[in-house]
This record gives sequence, C-alpha cells and structure tokens, in this order.
Amino acid sequence: MSDMTALAELTQAADLLTQAKSICILTGAGISAESGIPTFRDKQTGLWENYRAEDLASIDAFERNPQMVWSWYQWRRNLVKDKQPNPAHHALFKLQQWAETEHKTLALITQNVDDLHEQAGSKVTHLHGHLWRNKCSGCDSPYTEPVDYSQDSLLHCPHCEGLIRPDIVWFGEMLPQQEWRYAEHAVNDCDVFISIGTSSLVYPAAGLLQVAKQQGAAIIEVNLNPTQNPLVDVELAGKAGEILPKLVDAL
Repeated sequence: MSDMTALAELTQAADLLTQAKSICILTGAGISAESGIPTFRDKQTGLWENYRAEDLASIDAFERNPQMVWSWYQWRRNLVKDKQPNPAHHALFKLQQWAETEHKTLALITQNVDDLHEQAGSKVTHLHGHLWRNKCSGCDSPYTEPVDYSQDSLLHCPHCEGLIRPDIVWFGEMLPQQEWRYAEHAVNDCDVFISIGTSSLVYPAAGLLQVAKQQGAAIIEVNLNPTQNPLVDVELAGKAGEILPKLVDAL
C-alpha cells in the first residue's frame, strides 16, 4: 500500500469515527502479539512443543489430565506476567477518553485473556475469560485465594473440593452470557465497528462483524495481514501499535 493510499484510508477512518454516535471495537491476539505475547496459532515452545494449544485448552483435556493443563496455564502465566501494554493499548485508552469527551458511546471488547487493556487504563469486556482469574471446575465458584504462579500443584475448591481451573473459555464452551449480551447490544447499536488484530475466524465473536455490517455500520479493519474480508470498508494494514496512535492524532 502506498503512503498516499494509507493516509487516505486513515483520514477516512478518522472521518467515520468523528461522525459516529456509537463505536464498537473488537481486539484479538494481534494486538497482544505486539507486546510479545504468543498467539494460540504460534507453535508451542520448550516443554510444550509436542502439543497443540487446542489439545490443552479444553474441558476434555482437563478431565483427562488436569495436572498437564494446569501446568501449561501456569507456564503461560509466567510467560506473560512481565508483558506491558504497547502503543496500541494506550491509543485505545485515549480513544475511550476522546469518545467520552465527545459524548459518544464506545464499547471495547476483547477476545484476549491478558489484562493489557486494563493496564493501559481502558474499560474492556472479555469474551474469552481472564488469564489471571481462576474458578472451580465443579461448582463454578470464583477462586479468590492467592495463587503462586511459580508452582503447578493442583488446587481444590474450598466449597466443594472440586479442582480449580483457569477462568478461561475453552474450546467447545459457551461464552460468558453477560459479556456476550453486552457485545451483541454494542454491535447492534454501533455506527462504526473496528476489528483490530483478529482474523475474524473464531466464532461466535467473528459473527459480530457480520452483524455490524448487516445493521449498517461502517467496518474498519486494523491488521498486519489484512483478511481481505469483502465486508471491510476501510483497511488499515500494518501494526496496530503504529496505526492506532496516528488514528487518534487524526481525530
């Protein structure tokens, strides 16, 4: 993409945001990858190189071998514990502040389980759960005791003795109802839908873009590798950490 084309796309995106009353933003693994957090699609490394993420992040895997799944999540937590928000996260916080000042509605929704949006100051709704939270696999109660992330011993629920698991949506599980209802409402209400760092392949979240388009919203995509999705109106190709600060500056 030429510099002139990129500038025209950026200007068009800024114009759409300025005109919008309600904005919905969906972020995916690409935005966290820029902070050094490996995506699920990346090959596993070290002890886990013979496993696929899909074989570890499921209720079947946990029932079959809870120790292995818990150990893998403790390893992932240690992998990301020192990671910091990047310029894209900070730009989204500025965008939320701008929307508030301009009396616009802005819903920030993420498929990511890290807390980098929160670290940057944003209010965000998590569709796939939280890496740093745990719950009981038996009675679903939140597990609020401190967890030593350097240890991988299995933990038990103080209420029912069930095994403690990460509070994350695994393959084959339903999304959390309250968060999904919020996302559906935000998408049905928006004038502009921005997809950032997500392939829009993982359902049901991927369906949000289609719903937004069907009810007349303009679609902006920010992606290092554009998806070539015919529903996208404005394609901002490149790193979110480079594009989003420019977009905020253009408002």
